[in-house]
Amino acid sequence: MRLPGRGVNTTIKEVYQDNLSMQLSSYFPSDILKPYVRVYNIVESRDGMENSILPDTSLVMAFRYKGSVNYGSREEEQSRLPVSVITGIRESVRLLQYAPDTANLLVIFSATGAAAFFKVPLHELAGTSLPLDTLLPDALVRETEEQLAAAADHVQRIAIVERLLCTLLQAPGQDALVLHAVRAITAARGIVKIKALAGNLHISQDAFEKRFRRLAGVSPKQFASIVRFRNVVAQVPQSASLTDVALNAGYFDQAHFIRDFRAFTGLAPQEFFKSVNFW
Repeated sequence: MRLPGRGVNTTIKEVYQDNLSMQLSSYFPSDILKPYVRVYNIVESRDGMENSILPDTSLVMAFRYKGSVNYGSREEEQSRLPVSVITGIRESVRLLQYAPDTANLLVIFSATGAAAFFKVPLHELAGTSLPLDTLLPDALVRETEEQLAAAADHVQRIAIVERLLCTLLQAPGQDALVLHAVRAITAARGIVKIKALAGNLHISQDAFEKRFRRLAGVSPKQFASIVRFRNVVAQVPQSASLTDVALNAGYFDQAHFIRDFRAFTGLAPQEFFKSVNFW
């Protein structure tokens, strides 16, 4: 296996966003890691910022190579994130506070991609942020941290992380049934009956849910709820009416829509979109 970063181009595309508080550079993975990694994001804060991280269907591995980041929810006291951390899928917004001159490299896995690198069933990581050395050898984590801190630019940092991932890659294949289910749920914008989906896949609902949770990190129902929520959030900037957004997301009751949205964010939709910086 030829490792990325050794004579090959590690980036397919770079996207750069810049505002007063944050710089975001996004890189696509090299071919060998495309099935498992959705994107690499490098987030830099010059003056410090607070950001709300929305629930998503991807586990995230993060490396902070300078500065500090605190995290929590609106109801929690803020805690310091470790230098290297693995974060499972959450069903609520998480607040991050970046200190000035802080930078993080985020590995955002595909929906089932993280299972190829870690032996632990991924649902055991749901709702948690753990130091990476709880899952990987401490020496390997420390070496990666030191290399990232010393790297001259983002391309070098991506190459360092890709070499780490290639070292960790355990299962080059993926579960075709679970991948099919993920695609079906995503295509349906989360509006799907799990029992019917399991029947279409010719597997019992119980067996399907256990298999899905182990590889995707949450149950099919939770996954579908997050997909539905993300679809709602994506529609809002293009729509003048939250009622239309709710109808498009399959809600026939405005109160049900607001209740679900509040469960994810802690706020009613109008309050959330007026007052929160998020991604």
